[in-house]
Amino acid sequence: MKASTLLAGLLVVGYIVPAAAQTTYYIVRNPTTRHCEIVDQKPVSQTETVVSPDGVVYKTRVEAESGMKTVKVCHDE
Repeated sequence: MKASTLLAGLLVVGYIVPAAAQTTYYIVRNPTTRHCEIVDQKPVSQTETVVSPDGVVYKTRVEAESGMKTVKVCHDE
């Protein structure tokens, strides 16, 4: 009984850990500098704003870089 419980627990951990380790990317704009950048954590600061179209969260940095080319406020300078 203990071995099967341990095995079940290890399987659950094996599925949860990789899913939790996935990085997401956001396009944010600093209103003071008016520059956009790609970050891997959702900003908690009131000075930075997520400017991804429709609040999109990107799974890879390459997707975020492509998405940043379509964000108008990142090119209005």
